[in-house]
Amino acid sequence: MRIAIDAMGGDNAPSALVAGALKAAQDWTDTHIVLVGDTAVIEPLLAGGKPANLEIRHAAEKIEADEEPVKAIRRKKDSSMVVAGRLVREGEADGMISAGNTGALMTAGLLVVGRIEGIERPALAPMMPTRDDLGVLALDLGANMDAKPEHLLQYALMGSIYREKVHGMKNPRVGLLNVGTEARKGNELTKAAFDLIEQSSLNFVGNVEARDVLDRNCDILICDGFVGNILLKTMEGTAGFLMKTLKEEFSRSLLTKIAAAIMMPGLKGLRRKMDYKEHGAAPLLGVNGLIMKCHGSSDAMAVRNAVRQARIALQGNLIPSITSEISGK
Repeated sequence: MRIAIDAMGGDNAPSALVAGALKAAQDWTDTHIVLVGDTAVIEPLLAGGKPANLEIRHAAEKIEADEEPVKAIRRKKDSSMVVAGRLVREGEADGMISAGNTGALMTAGLLVVGRIEGIERPALAPMMPTRDDLGVLALDLGANMDAKPEHLLQYALMGSIYREKVHGMKNPRVGLLNVGTEARKGNELTKAAFDLIEQSSLNFVGNVEARDVLDRNCDILICDGFVGNILLKTMEGTAGFLMKTLKEEFSRSLLTKIAAAIMMPGLKGLRRKMDYKEHGAAPLLGVNGLIMKCHGSSDAMAVRNAVRQARIALQGNLIPSITSEISGK
């Protein structure tokens, strides 16, 4: 399989992207990595040697984090993100990974790679941590700020296929994020979406509240991108606050430092559970090719784990499965 990596996108580009690509190429020699970006910038970062299963595809431009997505994709035809998208569209790569501008990546998915026929809006679907380590797949968490009930139904269908094909989960439970668990709770969007999902063949468990998600009261959490992105950022902020507070408290005295030393294995496990780097990347579901979105501040390990996620999705025939289910063919 061939996986393209947008080497110029993200806060730590290109160094972290190149280092992560090198690690992935070494770990999975059956996977061909294509680093897309400015050759003159990337090559010095490969001074230690370039594996046989890694190549550079030159792209003279890059899309900045603050650029307007549609204008950036249309004007910068030779940007690393657009070139990587073209590789997927033209079959030169089986999937792509980017830590760049989320809006631009969404636009590239639509304008460069294209939507799966029958899908109206793609959705960003990251994993959220849970106490039992199985996680909850949540979508949409930021690809589309507005949604219709029909979009939420499609999110539920794509999320179910992802959990089955990538995570091997049989008959995963679908929950609709809401302000209460009663069937008629919420706004007009959630009420209408509730009825649509309930009438489908999916394993729908009804409305779920945000406070229960980390206990995995569902396997797939459905919401519109505006609400979902707020949920995601709130959880990231809470995780950061918790870890900083614990560090401060355990540093107050000799006694607390001793306690911290005793609890260190458990604390490290907690940190790993809440660390986005462990998951690597979130798929953009609904586009006609595998696109994985890394966190903007991803380091080399996060990029390496993104390649791992992409490999699993490709081995599970994720995109063909979604296409077949939606088209009915």
